[in-house]
Amino acid sequence: MPVRFCVLVSGGGTNLQAILDALDAGVIKSAQIAAVVSNNPGAYALTRARNHGVETAVISPKSYETRDDFHDALLEKLVSLDVRLVVLAGFMVTLPPQVIRAFPGRILNVHPSLIPSFCGVGCYGLRVHEMALARGVKVTGATVHVVDEGVDSGPILLQKAVEVHGGDTPETLQRRVMEEAEWVLLPRAIEMVAAGMQP
Repeated sequence: MPVRFCVLVSGGGTNLQAILDALDAGVIKSAQIAAVVSNNPGAYALTRARNHGVETAVISPKSYETRDDFHDALLEKLVSLDVRLVVLAGFMVTLPPQVIRAFPGRILNVHPSLIPSFCGVGCYGLRVHEMALARGVKVTGATVHVVDEGVDSGPILLQKAVEVHGGDTPETLQRRVMEEAEWVLLPRAIEMVAAGMQP
């Protein structure tokens, strides 16, 4: 039986699209997507999921009185989906310890740099590429890692280098890292982990 997984998203869902395309192409064959969950009701990723016939849900912090209530609702949703693997694809929420402990070693995240460079608290989205260009690196890339209770500190599964070009802006570099690394690595990591989880 394929391993059921859930994807957590916050924005446009380009990494989600890469996962959906990889499922269609048979690149991911040991896993099946159970649902897409977002903290943002306006996330275009939800439209991508619905267009693909995938169940969606919105668990927004704004709907709850406290952050703890939001965390509890997120965990409750993930448990109710009966998934064995959780994939963060541009999810702009730090997962609380109770979610990480419920899925030990079974939460994957893609980060837009070669960890340990340009990672940790405050390093996300376009900011990562701004930092890389400001530092003058010649090579950057992406990393898929297992999520632990730190920030970008879990075991590294896959990395792929991407060349920095002379005229790069944060936006052009972000796009190249997505196309050449993130969209390649994340589906590959899902298949790798799911294949290892199968009986």
